[in-house]
Amino acid sequence: METNWRVLGLSALAPVAWGSGYYVTETFLPPDRPLFGAMVRALPFGLLLLAFRPRLPTGIWWWRSLVLGTLNIGAFFVLIFIAAYRLPGGTAATLTATAPIMVMLVAWALIGERPRAASLAGAAVGAAGVALLVLRADFTVDPVGVAASFGAVAMSSVGFVLVKRWQPPVDLLTFTAWQLVAGGLVLLPVALVVEGTPPALGVGAIGGFLYLGLVGTVMAYVVWFRGLRRLPAGAVSLVGLLNPVSGTVLGVALAGESFGGSQALGLLLVLAGILAGQPAVADRLRRRRTTLASAGDLHADDPRLEAGVGVDDPELVHPGLAGLHGDLEALAAHRAGRREVHPLAVLEPLDGQDRPLALRVDAGELELLHRADRDGRG
Repeated sequence: METNWRVLGLSALAPVAWGSGYYVTETFLPPDRPLFGAMVRALPFGLLLLAFRPRLPTGIWWWRSLVLGTLNIGAFFVLIFIAAYRLPGGTAATLTATAPIMVMLVAWALIGERPRAASLAGAAVGAAGVALLVLRADFTVDPVGVAASFGAVAMSSVGFVLVKRWQPPVDLLTFTAWQLVAGGLVLLPVALVVEGTPPALGVGAIGGFLYLGLVGTVMAYVVWFRGLRRLPAGAVSLVGLLNPVSGTVLGVALAGESFGGSQALGLLLVLAGILAGQPAVADRLRRRRTTLASAGDLHADDPRLEAGVGVDDPELVHPGLAGLHGDLEALAAHRAGRREVHPLAVLEPLDGQDRPLALRVDAGELELLHRADRDGRG
């Protein structure tokens, strides 16, 4: 679990950086040039990454990089631009807060990652919190803007899940560079046609673009893709709700925007939804309840008590509660035939194609040739 939370914490840096982009864009960048700004965030910095990681795609990775770059960068930014143009900011942010639910459903359809009830409930609570946080009384419903918002959510959801499904033959920095270059090339002609000649840039605008490119794009997408590849898609998508939270906090702290009781309640709901929807939290609560309920009936020789993997505490647990199923008799008999096994380490999330894993129990090493899927199936 410690490793899970560390990966999740790093993934949370992405929406926090994206949220800070609102303030940077409004304060330092040329006005009314969002497509140009999106292209500058993607293409030059993707090429910069390729300069440090000089490896081009091969085979199927040419079209896969184009697909991913279009879904996650190019088409996503275009649709977000349309939504921002046709809708008030609070309305657009509220609609895009449905992204965690969409990601969970797409992950279920494409990679068989069944959404948990707690994660869906957390996503719903978090979306309600975003509405309280950013929605204003002057919100309007424009059909084109609404369609663009949901289109952006759908595009990025499919792209994020495909990042999890397709395992590239390169490191994550190179993989991110391919997508940024592809997405930037898609954006380039659209920006020129819609917005015309690029504007002149002052020192403040150059500094703003450097921040958005290095922090809000390169760093953000690297940690985001890393989280998607190592954790359930639903868990990572939930921390994406920190995007409007970050934008609101910076707006209050740096731009003097108002912050009242409804915004405070919305902030608490967002944080509660993110936390409650994490699988580790739900598993631990379920394990605690089951352990307390069954503590009176089980003993070390009970055939129902097989060795499992503790999540946080070195205690005996059922295999199902630890995410493991099947015959673990050899594990239970480890260490001079003892049936009581107190795991001292936790399972680290592995990529979907990794089946073997090493588990340290006491001072010994055991290798399990199977593991449970993230939805609990063996």
